[in-house]
Amino acid sequence: MPAPPAAPRLKLTVSPAAEKHLRAGHPWVYESSVRGQNRPGEAGELAVVYDKRDRFLAVGLFDPHSPLRLRVLHAGSPAKVDRAWWQARFDAAWVRRAALFGSDTDGYRVIGGESDGFPALVVDRYADTLVLKLYSVAWFPHLPLVLDLLSGAFPGLRVVLRLSRNIGALAEEVGLRDGQTLAGEPPAGPVIFRESGLRFEADVVRGQKTGFFLDQRENRRRVRDLSAGKRVLNAFSFSGGFSLYAAQGGASEVVSLDISQHALDSSERNFALNPQLTTPHRTVQADVFEWLTQGNEQFGLVILDPPSLARREAEREGAIRAYGKLARDGIRRLERGGLLLSASCSAHVSADEFWDAVRSAANRSGRPWREVARTQHAPDHHATFAEAEYLKAIYLQFED
Repeated sequence: MPAPPAAPRLKLTVSPAAEKHLRAGHPWVYESSVRGQNRPGEAGELAVVYDKRDRFLAVGLFDPHSPLRLRVLHAGSPAKVDRAWWQARFDAAWVRRAALFGSDTDGYRVIGGESDGFPALVVDRYADTLVLKLYSVAWFPHLPLVLDLLSGAFPGLRVVLRLSRNIGALAEEVGLRDGQTLAGEPPAGPVIFRESGLRFEADVVRGQKTGFFLDQRENRRRVRDLSAGKRVLNAFSFSGGFSLYAAQGGASEVVSLDISQHALDSSERNFALNPQLTTPHRTVQADVFEWLTQGNEQFGLVILDPPSLARREAEREGAIRAYGKLARDGIRRLERGGLLLSASCSAHVSADEFWDAVRSAANRSGRPWREVARTQHAPDHHATFAEAEYLKAIYLQFED
């Protein structure tokens, strides 16, 4: 009996606005922009977008379960998306990073989602462990391919799967779960990795993001270079990344402030992993917003690195006000000649909006100040489109 004919390639037509965005290089097609498709599509299927004149626009991964209906892989001229194509794309992502890290750092981003041509997929390395985080079910059928690419570049390394919360239930239907080990032996506990000669633990199975905040590495290094002789307050300290770097840089004392005792315990363990750090370290469990307004303890360097304060567009205005308040209260805790580092990871708040909020707080303080630096993404976390530009920081030196 002859085999049934193969289904025709999934074909989408989109709105004129979406066509314009695709031509400009935007990597997403929203459900609301799809004007038609020739048949129902399966998660992870390759779908081709044609314009109103039936000319090729883009090809991408189809996701019928997400408002982001298509994650674009390639746009412009037609391309053959096969194993060799994926290998070339993976190699290009690795070449971008190969020269960034020396032997003192084995924690870094390997693949950065859309900005590396792997939409909705992130891979971070922590020493002997790769953490593969997925944000779309479109990748489920392609996991064997991804694991093959990773094993070719990193033979013998463990691979742990992390899943965005919104796809957990769909993952269970195909036998996948958050924290699952896909290659190698399951980790016995937190993975220990190195960054700039410091040792840190990463909870790759249950921790936030992929287990650690690798994206702040360059700001941590800058803090190290600015901390000598200063009392340092690390607010929203999480597992103490900035705290350890401040100690490495010769701070006279470091205070880690966080509402989570679990996070503070992790910071203590990270200090214990680095017995060469002799700077006194104190932890304070408290709500940062409240703690900054109580008491008058002064610091030479105040670091404000909160979690996202705007997880959706409707929260943007409130987040901008909150960043301004945090900066105002943080400035109040600065001693004469003190330095403020204020950071934001809220994608819905633009860099200019954030920087302006912090500058306005500095102006209202009545204290003379100058801007030392502004930073955004670390080179292994590069962003190639507006929605990916979430990280920004500003350094202000107060000169009174």
